[in-house]
Amino acid sequence: MTPVLSVNQLTKFYGPIRALNGVSFDVPKGSVFGILGPNGSGKTTLLGIVMDVLKQTSGSFQMFGKTPDADTRKHIGTLLETPNFYHYLSGERNLRIAAEIKEKGHEQIDDVLKKVNLYERKGSKFSTYSLGMKQRLAIAAALLGDPDVLMFDEPTNGLDPVGIAEIRNLILQLAAEGKTIIMASHILDEVEKVCTHVAIIQKGDLKTVGTVAEVLSKNADSTNLIEVSADNLEQLLIVVKGFAGVTEAYVQEGFVKVICGQDISARDINRYCFDNGIVLDRLNLKRKSLETTFLEITGKVSER
Repeated sequence: MTPVLSVNQLTKFYGPIRALNGVSFDVPKGSVFGILGPNGSGKTTLLGIVMDVLKQTSGSFQMFGKTPDADTRKHIGTLLETPNFYHYLSGERNLRIAAEIKEKGHEQIDDVLKKVNLYERKGSKFSTYSLGMKQRLAIAAALLGDPDVLMFDEPTNGLDPVGIAEIRNLILQLAAEGKTIIMASHILDEVEKVCTHVAIIQKGDLKTVGTVAEVLSKNADSTNLIEVSADNLEQLLIVVKGFAGVTEAYVQEGFVKVICGQDISARDINRYCFDNGIVLDRLNLKRKSLETTFLEITGKVSER
């Protein structure tokens, strides 16, 4: 199947500063593709090039198997920066202006307002909206014209937990409807919760790309992390340190964290503790997270 977006050796310089360094990847149709990286890694630059806001220094890209033109971009809805609406106008009126600029989507205004859960507030001024509502209105504007592809730059940036959850659920809903979603983010937890694929970029270099499962597995090391607890943590710590194959054990957040070889299972730990007179009240094999992988690859969360 032809990729929705195919990026080939994209490079971008701002004077002597290299923002992108030969980045290449494909975005499959129907995926939720996360472009993940620390602040200043080149995520926004990459999206800006794809949407013809910026020009690359070298390299190329295709959309739907061809070099994009103005007609191709009509099939893409974008949210590339902080929502920019008229504060003294209602949400509905702002969308009418957006539809007029796009020359399409007038008849869809009520539908997109319902989809982003703003229909009941369509007559309220934009200035009365919460940050989450403002972001959802921007997504509603991106949905005008029923685009096949949506591109979001940091869609949950600055939102509180409720606003983040609203945007996350909306992205999952749009993905379920068959939209291809490309989103740049530095919020690791959100990418892991909504994305099917991920590309990790640092200082303009593509570090890894693939499905979330592939990225986690190919960057996995040969260890397990098992959380255990019992009435006496100090005694538990002494016991588990004596188990062959345990490379490290320490107390953190009220648990004993056990790092051991992948050939050691949680059942093995449980049996060993029981045989040594300790009954566990918690036993949890921790799955390696995208956050852990990200930190291993980049070495840090932010470059600011």
